[in-house]
Amino acid sequence: MNIITEEYDLPVMAKTCGCKSNKRKVTYSFLSESHALCLDRKDLINAQLEACNKLVKYATDEDDMRAVEKEINELKLTLDLMT
Repeated sequence: MNIITEEYDLPVMAKTCGCKSNKRKVTYSFLSESHALCLDRKDLINAQLEACNKLVKYATDEDDMRAVEKEINELKLTLDLMT
């Protein structure tokens, strides 16, 4: 019996850090150490983009929203330049 799962676990988790007086930043961490070895640049940027899109849904603070949206725009620009 073959079981196929449609759900894809993101290899990267995004978080915001920084205080209100400083600029907010988005940081990433791998959920599994094996993912750090097998992802190329494009896959890593795509995973970061997906993590940011997921994070923007849960951001309640205006500073967090601006930081995540800025990061999403930078990641999209980077992907466009790579292709």
